[in-house]
Parts: sequence; C-alpha cells; structure tokens
Amino acid sequence: MVIVRVRVEQTPLPGIGVRHDLVTSSGRTVGVVSHRNGRRDLVLYDIDDPDSCLASIPLTDDEAEALADVLGASLMLGQLAGLRQQASGLLTEQIALPAGSPFVRRKLGDTRTRTRTGASIVAVMRDREVVASPGPDFVFEANDVVVAVGTRQGLDGVTAILAGDTDD
Repeated sequence: MVIVRVRVEQTPLPGIGVRHDLVTSSGRTVGVVSHRNGRRDLVLYDIDDPDSCLASIPLTDDEAEALADVLGASLMLGQLAGLRQQASGLLTEQIALPAGSPFVRRKLGDTRTRTRTGASIVAVMRDREVVASPGPDFVFEANDVVVAVGTRQGLDGVTAILAGDTDD
C-alpha cells in the first residue's frame, strides 16, 4: 500500500518574510515567497542549480486564491503554515488515504491518531471540498487527503496508522 506524502519546506527570510518550497516528484522545485507586507511571489528554481531562480511571478491576493483553487488546496493550509512559524518543530503534512487503507469507510475516531501519536488531523480534503476540524464521527473515503499537524515523529505515526502499518 502506498501513502503519498507531500512535504513543503519552510525557510525564514529575515527582513523579507517566509519561503515555502515544494520539490516535485520530477525533481523540480517550486516555491512561494510570502513577504511581510502580504505580497506573494511564485518562484521556479533551476533544476541544475536549486539556489538559482528561473522565474518569479508576483501574485495578487485574487490570483493566489485562484491558483490555490486550481491546485485543489485550501486557504486553511496557508493558516497552518503560519502556525508552523510560531511553533518550533511543528509540521503540517498532507497524507493521501488510498483505497486499500483499513480506515476507508471508518470513523476518524477509530484511528486514535491523537492519542497514539500526539499529532492532530485538522482537516480532510475530499474532491474540491475541505472539511475543517473533522470530529471523531467523520467517516473517511478512499482518496481523501488528510491534513495533519504535529512533530515529524507524530506525522510519521499518522501515516503508518492510516496505511495499517502498526501493530496497535
């Protein structure tokens, strides 16, 4: 069973803001620089020199929101990225729930993820809809994308639980 993970690296830019980078499965790096004044730039890095920016595209708030909608993300993820800045060691991760997961058609409470890992499931993305703060009675479906917040160890534990790779 394969659980897909998407990792976003965050880099503080003193005096400027924060940069979030995503390395794609093809090895390309795409980033967003969020300036302290609210401006955002979409950046594409050179595949041969990851420190070299090939293109930088400034985005208005409306453009950033439209791009997020096109990519199927939610504005909540931006807020969670802000939480990451405030708490050292706190990470946000999206974990796809494959059709073969033992938790398909079962309640979130059945996972006992918070008790077992200390990490919290803060949202579930299904198709283009976002369920924020799902309760213990929320029922998972195949291909849901779980948004979890916690330490690296806690998030790895959530991934293992959702994959059915634990003895508990």
